[in-house]
Amino acid sequence: MARQDPLRNVRFRLEIDGLQLAGFSEVAIGATTTDVIDYREGTDPLHVRKLSGLTKFGNVSLKRGVTDSLELFEWHQQIAQGQLSTNRKNVVIVVLGEAGDDRARFVVSNAWPVKYDPSDLNAKGNEVFIECLELANEGIERVS
Repeated sequence: MARQDPLRNVRFRLEIDGLQLAGFSEVAIGATTTDVIDYREGTDPLHVRKLSGLTKFGNVSLKRGVTDSLELFEWHQQIAQGQLSTNRKNVVIVVLGEAGDDRARFVVSNAWPVKYDPSDLNAKGNEVFIECLELANEGIERVS
């Protein structure tokens, strides 16, 4: 049996509606949770049954160094101006192996920005200027 080492979390890329984007320093994939519904009928034993309820998908946070590109900011601005129906996008998070090959893919369906946050500026610092985009979505699925 071949050895299967776990993937590392340091090599990844994003595809937003088919466009491959590089330069993200951090991606946080929100948790997927399913509500539990307690249910009991009058003829049931003296304990409740557990049924599955609605599934909720956590937000996805993207962080990258600010460049002169306005793509992420403009996407958020379009949503803020009420253009949600035409600005939902599918986002694919691809985790790369040691050799740079695709090893795992997470598909985030119908994503749209709910928060845009440029980092603070500090004249005494020497950190990279970071922008953060938080995406609401209607599904997160691991497809490979």
